[in-house]
Amino acid sequence: MDPAVRASRAGTTRLLDPEFVEVGASGRRYTYEVMVAELADHPGSAEGGSVYEPSDFRGVLLAPGVVHLTYETCFEGRRARRSSLWREREDGAGWRLYYHQGTPVPPEVI
Repeated sequence: MDPAVRASRAGTTRLLDPEFVEVGASGRRYTYEVMVAELADHPGSAEGGSVYEPSDFRGVLLAPGVVHLTYETCFEGRRARRSSLWREREDGAGWRLYYHQGTPVPPEVI
């Protein structure tokens, strides 16, 4: 969520699994290659600009080395519920984001 990390190619490659896939709140499908190339230009990546405000984090260990993380974000007044799968790399590279999905929350939904 940190704009400095989002804008950094090194930050993106350090946190995303090489097999990463996302279905964004827009409905668009992103791959690792697309995110590495484009994340610096996405909203929330500009230093001094709007930032994602995360809340309500919950994590569940699904299996050794696999965690399901859910949370909500608010960005420029728009809310989204998010779901991510993180897996620990066997090569010692640490935890990487393997799958992510964002679902918009209409204003009238609590």
